[in-house]
Amino acid sequence: MSLTVDDFDFPLPPELIAQHPAPERRGSRLLHVCGQQRFDRKFDDLPSLLRTGDLLVFNDTRVIKARFFGVKDSGGRVEIMLERIVDARHAVCQIRASKAPKPGCNLRLADAFTVRMTGRTGADDDFFALELVDEGDFWDLSERYGKLPLPPYIEHPAEDADETRYQTVYARAPGAVAAPTAGLHFDEAMLATLQAQGINTAFVTLHVGAGTYRPVRVEKITDHRMHSERYAVPQATADAIAATRAAGGRVIAIGTTSLRTLESAARDDGTVRVGEGETDIFITPGYRFKVVDRLFTNFHLPKSTLLMLVSAFAGYDNIRAAYAHAVADRYRFFSYGDAMLLEKSDAV
Repeated sequence: MSLTVDDFDFPLPPELIAQHPAPERRGSRLLHVCGQQRFDRKFDDLPSLLRTGDLLVFNDTRVIKARFFGVKDSGGRVEIMLERIVDARHAVCQIRASKAPKPGCNLRLADAFTVRMTGRTGADDDFFALELVDEGDFWDLSERYGKLPLPPYIEHPAEDADETRYQTVYARAPGAVAAPTAGLHFDEAMLATLQAQGINTAFVTLHVGAGTYRPVRVEKITDHRMHSERYAVPQATADAIAATRAAGGRVIAIGTTSLRTLESAARDDGTVRVGEGETDIFITPGYRFKVVDRLFTNFHLPKSTLLMLVSAFAGYDNIRAAYAHAVADRYRFFSYGDAMLLEKSDAV
């Protein structure tokens, strides 16, 4: 199946892009996609769609305050979005400015500390390397002076409510600069309900980078190069997956980040390697999934790599029909929007 980026476009009225979350985390709608069939449900219906012995795998990354405003040596304004904190003194970022700073340029951020931009991280890369000039470390400075990095399609600055709602209730490992948004629907009460029903949970970590919003700039999707992200799979999660398989249960990824982590760590026999690593896995129609049986996810941007991923999982034609249905039925899209539960399809 030879596909171009335009094959993953769809018309989306701007008013369907959710600018704020539902009043309650579990207050969203849920579109259940089973091949060519679609069922309009509520997120609260999720327990009824699961079986005792199923395993939900969540991404426990925590969003850091990664956005900074500042000035260059020349006085020109800059906006910095951290991509990742490499260590206490070094970070990788994206820079927005009327004119990109030159290597060696100092940037004063939040009128609080100074960093030096040492160059691009690659010849054709959108990312720049930073090192601290002042005392301190990036982890502490981001928490003290950074702003929560809401996605570019959310038009309001981060508010107090976003500090809570753009973070999962189980977020633990700091390092992401974008939330694993499928998990935003779950509250403590829902997690308790699932546990009482005999639904098991496990965790992986994938630190979502700012590159998640990077557009696909090539025509043929096979020419696209993914950004790299850090992940970790603990022994307990690998053991839980093996036990679920042995008992005939299903492995359900909560979000595309959990799915990408599991498939990156997968062996050909469906077992999962334990440990940390980097992944630039790019999942497109034709990919054969080794670990994940079902996917819980939000609605994704037109022409995005995540839309390509869900098309690979649930079937290209099935996803096109599901998204057309969601637009017609006024579902809410993207990070603060509604959700989907996708059954894996052998169709491409």
